Amino acid sequence: MSFLDSLKIAGSALTAHRFRIDTVAQNLANINTTRTEDGTPYARKLVVLQERNASFTNVLSKARQLRAGGGVEVRAVIESKDPFIPVYDPSHPDANADGYVMMPNVNTTEEQIDLMAASRAYEANLTALNVVKTMAMKALEIGK
Repeated sequence: MSFLDSLKIAGSALTAHRFRIDTVAQNLANINTTRTEDGTPYARKLVVLQERNASFTNVLSKARQLRAGGGVEVRAVIESKDPFIPVYDPSHPDANADGYVMMPNVNTTEEQIDLMAASRAYEANLTALNVVKTMAMKALEIGK
């Protein structure tokens, strides 16, 4: 693995985890959104991460791809299949005939845990990036 590959891997992880943080922020911002464009409550979004060049065929076809690949990427953003939460509020404009409003399936505790995990992963990759940078600086000082 070359020096630049290390930077690419850490950089891709920083980008992916920043996207996770943005998705959690979007979920928290829409915690009270009872109607979207399609008329349903906001559905919690989940980020699916995948290793770059994770295909078995890619890895076996060329050993070089294993070195040149690496890193992580966002594979998909999916909507949670958890049911919406019924809340009794007959005065709400989106209430059904029984007086219940379907609220988004966003749980603040789960979102906070996801935010902490994404933040820690971001920090860990930032630390790895700084270590590689320090190693490169020390390598440049060898010739002095």
